[in-house]
Amino acid sequence: MTHSLKNNIFIWWQASRYHFIPPSFFPAAIGSIVSWSSYNSFSLYFFALVILGVIINHIALNMTDDYFDYKHAVDNTKPGEKNPYTGGSGTLTSGLIRPKKMLSVFIFLYLIVIILGVYLAFERGWPIIAFGLFGIFWSVFYTSPPIQFAHHGLGELGLLINFGPIIGLGAFFVQSQQVTIEAFLATLPCGIMLFSMIIINEIPDIQEDKLAGKLTLVARFGKKTGIKLYILSWIVTYCILLFSVLFSILPWPVLLSFISLPLVIDSIQKLVKTHRQPEKLFSANKRMIQSHGLTSFAIIAGYVWNGYLNGQMIFEIIPFITLLILLYLPALIPPIQIKKGKK
Repeated sequence: MTHSLKNNIFIWWQASRYHFIPPSFFPAAIGSIVSWSSYNSFSLYFFALVILGVIINHIALNMTDDYFDYKHAVDNTKPGEKNPYTGGSGTLTSGLIRPKKMLSVFIFLYLIVIILGVYLAFERGWPIIAFGLFGIFWSVFYTSPPIQFAHHGLGELGLLINFGPIIGLGAFFVQSQQVTIEAFLATLPCGIMLFSMIIINEIPDIQEDKLAGKLTLVARFGKKTGIKLYILSWIVTYCILLFSVLFSILPWPVLLSFISLPLVIDSIQKLVKTHRQPEKLFSANKRMIQSHGLTSFAIIAGYVWNGYLNGQMIFEIIPFITLLILLYLPALIPPIQIKKGKK
């Protein structure tokens, strides 16, 4: 592999922002494991196609966000230390990727997602088209005109719905050919956790967002409100899981998800301590990503346990678990920031 090719791969890896991709495949994994555990219906082949689709769609969303934020001067390069978890990938502002090139790439990625969606709809049922169209619509118009949901304080809600019940129920439908309240409540926490992730990422970007007219919830209501929303979202996440178990909608092993509580508390403490110092907030961002991952894996583990209690054959989902771990491991790599001139 030549030095130039290696650098190009790293540049596009940086543009993908893969460390933010797991929140898209976790609800798909949870929706699928609910189908296996509670309804004895699972296909690794269709799961792999769903996972491929949501990952590609999320990468396209990240690039779309980068592209239109660059066009509206939202993300600006500044001297000094930068929080690697906020402010976009930096590939456009640093000149590593030409805007037209990124535009072409994410349009191509959306086309792949559409092809996968049509195939899955043909094989598993046309309601999948509705899930897919909602996901692509919010991804495209999150920052792109004329709608620009993120500029009007609506982007966070749309992503909550999209990266929770929409992806989760879509994946569940692909496996089970139905939609249930159990699948909805099992995947809803993923959306709320993504909401909290978006909120904490908006805090260090508040000035740039305001100057560019991107009125996110934090830019509109301030950092203190952002901190309150972050804490509240985690409280709601745990309450949904707890009360869903108490009302016998979700199986009791799902309470394994509370194992992430110490990480969440640590992220809140770091956020409160460093919210006035954007360059130091990265530790809170990192804890947020870890909290999301641990909670999601715990929900999945709870359903694996529940499936075992229901008499399901665990060996059937070993490939599912293996694939999930392999997809998650690259997200643990610290964000790469390539400097121009090292291409």
